[in-house]
Amino acid sequence: MGMLCAVSFNRYGRLYYLDPGELRPQVGDRVLVPTDDGPEVAECVWAAQWVTEETDGFPRLVGLAGDDDLRRDEALRRRKADAKVAAKRLIRAHGLPMKVVAVDHVLGSAEGGGERSTVYFTAPHRVDFRSLVRDLGATLHCRVELRQLSARDSARVQGGIGSCGRDLCCATFLTDFEPVTIRMAKDQDLPLNPLRISGACGRLMCCLKYEHPLYQRFQETAPAVGSRVSTPEGDGRVVGHSVPRDAVTVRLDADGSRCSCSRASVCAPRQAHDQHYTP
Repeated sequence: MGMLCAVSFNRYGRLYYLDPGELRPQVGDRVLVPTDDGPEVAECVWAAQWVTEETDGFPRLVGLAGDDDLRRDEALRRRKADAKVAAKRLIRAHGLPMKVVAVDHVLGSAEGGGERSTVYFTAPHRVDFRSLVRDLGATLHCRVELRQLSARDSARVQGGIGSCGRDLCCATFLTDFEPVTIRMAKDQDLPLNPLRISGACGRLMCCLKYEHPLYQRFQETAPAVGSRVSTPEGDGRVVGHSVPRDAVTVRLDADGSRCSCSRASVCAPRQAHDQHYTP
């Protein structure tokens, strides 16, 4: 058991959880987060509080950001903006089928590390950008790297709002992309319209994976549509499933009306168990 706080480098961006140590940052405070390139400024979006999980493996905050740190962060953001504008201009000049997604920039350090910019882009195919890298390096006066992103990685970097009205999962809490198949949409009786089951990246929505195990377990034990069952209200035929409610819809033989019954109440093994053990 320990304390954790959550920070974000960009508004509505991915959340990172850290051990505050002796610090007690509040929402809106600017803090220093350890990274591979040294401490970086981030905003606290979840105040430090006690949690039940072990916190030994979480990185620890370096401290609260001072005036010098904030000035350095502002200079870093300006350099990123300038690099993005320069990259877009040179891509148009070279006539390359590329779209700039994001730019990461590392300022020079006192230990001798030079400045470098990393430009993330998407393209329909592999692109020969060697001449572009040379021109970008001459324009930005630093070492430049270009990295091509997939459609899912592009959505994660840019962020956005999903069809559910919430921030994209990949841009907030998902760390790995698990395989998503059209079979998952079929098992959940979703319309196979690409506009309905595709995310902002144009691929199948990652959230199709969330409830799929629930549907699989339901289908393994629930009576199939069209099968005859006995319900507390009489015998009938199954005409529908309601997986989130763990229920089935049955049309009764007596009067043709429909009733909703829990899966357990029409499950043959459960009924046999109740008949054997209920006095």
